[in-house]
Amino acid sequence: MCVSLCQVDPQDIVMLVISWHMKASTMCEFTRQEFIGGLQSIGVDSIEKLQAKLPSLRAELKDDQKFHEIYNFAFAWAREKGQKSLALETAIGMWQLLFAERSWPLIDYWCQFLQVRHNKAISRDTWAQLLEFVKTIDPQLTNYDEEGAWPYLIDEFVDYLKENGLA
Repeated sequence: MCVSLCQVDPQDIVMLVISWHMKASTMCEFTRQEFIGGLQSIGVDSIEKLQAKLPSLRAELKDDQKFHEIYNFAFAWAREKGQKSLALETAIGMWQLLFAERSWPLIDYWCQFLQVRHNKAISRDTWAQLLEFVKTIDPQLTNYDEEGAWPYLIDEFVDYLKENGLA
């Protein structure tokens, strides 16, 4: 309902931001309480006001703290009900959406690596650690410590980049 009333593409990242404000428990679904409470939390009481608010909601992704919260929210929000992990294709789609806003130069290699070498669901730990990796390791990997405490999958990704002459 919100998508059609707001005239927002459901694949637009602003829908993730709106869902975060609504504390939505499920992707593409809002309970009445989530919908009303979320709109109240951002000071909106009409569709027109919500449409006018979209640019500022989108801008929240530029704030590091809010991006971190939205990123962490996205994991549980995008999971299928009853699952602990995030389906690989869903995780890849979410990462592409999120990092399009943050322009992480290695996102395409990360997604390719996962499809070629991993091909399994993504754990919450891997989800969280990837954001930490993106924030702390430069794209040329010059500050990557092979003895660091990165999850196995991230170490494998670095090896993949090196093996393929990408780092």
